[in-house]
Amino acid sequence: MSMIEVKNVTKRYGEKAVVDNLNFEVNEGEIFGFIGPSGSGKTTTIRLLTGVITPTEGQVRLMGEDPSHQTSKMRERFGYLPQLFVLYPNLTVRENLNFAGSLYGMTPRARGKRIKELLGFVELTEAANRTATNISGGMLRRLELAAALLHDPPLLFADEPTAGIDPVLRGKFWEEFRHLRSMGRTVFVTTQYVGETEYCDRVGIIRAGKLLAVDTPEGLRRSALGGEIVDITSDNLTPEGVHMLAQLPIVHHLQTRNRNELRAYVTEASQAIPALIEVLTTAGCSVSGVEEYKPSFDEIFIDIMKREDAKDAENRANGNGRGIATGGANAGS
Repeated sequence: MSMIEVKNVTKRYGEKAVVDNLNFEVNEGEIFGFIGPSGSGKTTTIRLLTGVITPTEGQVRLMGEDPSHQTSKMRERFGYLPQLFVLYPNLTVRENLNFAGSLYGMTPRARGKRIKELLGFVELTEAANRTATNISGGMLRRLELAAALLHDPPLLFADEPTAGIDPVLRGKFWEEFRHLRSMGRTVFVTTQYVGETEYCDRVGIIRAGKLLAVDTPEGLRRSALGGEIVDITSDNLTPEGVHMLAQLPIVHHLQTRNRNELRAYVTEASQAIPALIEVLTTAGCSVSGVEEYKPSFDEIFIDIMKREDAKDAENRANGNGRGIATGGANAGS
């Protein structure tokens, strides 16, 4: 079941398209990461999905309904963790949560039980009676997360939830997101931290309002690399051995790192490794090391951005204006 459907969505302010022809779906029970640099359109997309703003063109469906005409029942089915603190600074931590729960129609008894659970999770039990103005920025972020989860919604929107918090708390946030997923909940999370890609089930990459790719983390890696990578070490690597490797159909590209090391770009590492070893052995090369290399998602992201820069430059050179993402990448899932 699709929790979110976005079809040909564009949002303009005047002549400027802040997001341009977005197409993707988010499935029930998955963590969907929306990744891009500052100003790329991540927050605008979340505002479109939650019905805060309406698209200039295209259609958004949230749990099968138009979020711009949502009912109170629909609002109770999703939580929203925005970038900026939006609770009440002069209320205590507990009072903020109590007020948030009342807005969702929770009974005092239900609120009390849930608030106790969440205060423990976000590690604010000892700060429960302190006003929001007297807690740290990290505590405020944890308080906002608790407020967004208070009514136990099936769908959570989290806009830059880990921005400006320490690595330990960042891990705690992702632990809770995974816990929500295990319960069948859906999480839509935006982030500038490219390394957080690996915590998501699927990822959309956005730049300058355009969706460049939607795929699983592993799918993004394979797409960026054109396959997988195998690093080979040989103490007596010969030109003949390198030439024989290059002739293999499974090898797309060979890169010499130094006189004893090769990097092979292959279709699938697990199937390629035995063949690579066999060819080198036949050529009289001893193999002292073979392992699959998986670049970080920072490297993958940089590679995708470089390719888009190259497309932009080519389009400008051809007089076509700014380059746009291909239909296949923008089509999402």
